[in-house]
Amino acid sequence: MKIEPARLTEDLTTALRDLQKQAGFRPGQIVVVGTSTSEVKGEHIGTAGAMEIAGALWEAFDLFRRETGVHLVFQCCEHLNRALVIEEEAAAEWRLDNQVSAIPMPKAGGSMASFAYRQMNRPVLVENLQAHGGVDIGDTLIGMHLRPVAVPVRSPIKAVGEAHLTLARTRPKLIGGERAVYKVPQDGTFCD
Repeated sequence: MKIEPARLTEDLTTALRDLQKQAGFRPGQIVVVGTSTSEVKGEHIGTAGAMEIAGALWEAFDLFRRETGVHLVFQCCEHLNRALVIEEEAAAEWRLDNQVSAIPMPKAGGSMASFAYRQMNRPVLVENLQAHGGVDIGDTLIGMHLRPVAVPVRSPIKAVGEAHLTLARTRPKLIGGERAVYKVPQDGTFCD
């Protein structure tokens, strides 16, 4: 199958807007991105990375970042232990003091993380974090970087190129059992 970069950008833009409609991310929140450009091409993860595909996807991710004000974080591949590319300013804002030393390359970090690293103003790598939501293109297993209660988000876009697409938001844990109240009553009053 011939991959059309413009179609990749268009499909991902649609999916990201669906994610935002359902997740309602606020400026400054973190969204983690895991991408296998190999899977987008229809190849096995980690075997055929493509910077051209990463560039097409970056266009959609960058637009999403500008529209929502979120911090995008790009997961590296397993060769860098799934470390995350993040702007230094965002790492400081979220007090992420687990910085690691590496520069992602297409064959050690992945094409998407490598491309993102080169587009960011002051990128750094951190070992882990807990994001407010995520985008997984090609089953890269971003769950380790999501907050504890992840909720799937559905979109009509099920794939980017040939890669399976999974979208997620997170929510706070519900505590307290059957007598707990989780929403303020519509009339604004509180009961005993």
